[in-house]
Amino acid sequence: MKVVVLCGGRGMRMKEISDDIPKPLALVGNYPIVWHIMKTYYHYGFNDFILLLGYKGEKIKEYFMDYPWKSHSSILHKDGSLEVLKSTENWKITFLDTGLDTMTGGRIIRAKEFLQDESFMLTYGDGLANIDLNALYNFHCSEGRIATVTGIKKNNQYGVLSVSDGIATGFTEKPEGNDIINGGFFVFGRGIFDYLKDGDNCVLEKEPLMELVKDRQLAVYCHDGFWAAMDTYKDLVNVNELWEKNLALWKVW
Repeated sequence: MKVVVLCGGRGMRMKEISDDIPKPLALVGNYPIVWHIMKTYYHYGFNDFILLLGYKGEKIKEYFMDYPWKSHSSILHKDGSLEVLKSTENWKITFLDTGLDTMTGGRIIRAKEFLQDESFMLTYGDGLANIDLNALYNFHCSEGRIATVTGIKKNNQYGVLSVSDGIATGFTEKPEGNDIINGGFFVFGRGIFDYLKDGDNCVLEKEPLMELVKDRQLAVYCHDGFWAAMDTYKDLVNVNELWEKNLALWKVW
């Protein structure tokens, strides 16, 4: 099963670093956020990734093209060939340029031809969690809906889900109060493309999710463990402090 990671945003609320690199490359410890995300998926057996690139996407390509020899022992032979002695990640990565200003739903639309399987996973390139991804997928299959989103009980600025018996009954973007928010870590069936309209201007978190709710096609997998989204530089500092103190609960590998 393919794992799609949204890596194209500009990270406007993290200007301290986003002028130089895309937000998914912001470091937590010595590794980018997107590396941590992919390590989590790989831990649960998912190793086929599609990175949806936009802003400074070439830097994400460069990181992963250089990663094997920069991060592992290697030998440079006389003929100029490079032999990597040890690599623990057996990843397949598709780098897909989905446009500089394309919205989240529009980026998924651009990836449609690469997503021919019955279902696929999707997440944002700036969120960390210790979600059991196999349990998430099994839940999606058992509910039999087009889409499943991970719900997080948290009070902040994200879109809020109302949930009854594991099915979304309402979706409100950025309300006040302590409710279940959209924590990303989705599973989608092929039917999701029937809800993604308006081309590059399609915003996944608006009409598509609202229409899925209306049609009772959005299941919600509630996660009570660790979850953090790095919207601001302060968020990044906080997770780095956890990493340095060996309190990185998202590190399941």
